[in-house]
Amino acid sequence: MAGRIAARLAELGISLPQPAAPIANYVPFSVTGKLVVVSGQIPLRDGAIAYTGKVGVDLTPESAKEAAALCFVNLLAQVQAAAGDLDQVKRVLRLGGFIAAPASFTQHAVVMNGASDLAVAVFGDAGRHARTTIGVPSLPGDAAVEVEGMFELA
Repeated sequence: MAGRIAARLAELGISLPQPAAPIANYVPFSVTGKLVVVSGQIPLRDGAIAYTGKVGVDLTPESAKEAAALCFVNLLAQVQAAAGDLDQVKRVLRLGGFIAAPASFTQHAVVMNGASDLAVAVFGDAGRHARTTIGVPSLPGDAAVEVEGMFELA
């Protein structure tokens, strides 16, 4: 029988991918006590980066918002690997977003809402979180967005 969060993901039409392996010298997540800290996830789909380039140049803020949501899906895959079951998530504590964009781009918050909105859609009030969103000149693999997270377990 599917858990509460698995059922919610199914309602939203989301299936979790295999957690992505690190591409350098780091671990995909660290667990200490009841905290899971997940390394930055890029918008991977079927093993390829689905959204590349600079937001506001190569893709629209709306497309980048979809990229941020996909990053959150990849975060969830890592949390499931760490906790064994997403029903163990008590709360999404923090998300950090990195948006590849030119210096003139100012809609970072709109883009990052893709991840934040999905966190709330999946976890309800427990998905409301602290957040930082910054613009950067580039990301690994020319990804348009990267999202990291911190989750509290029950």
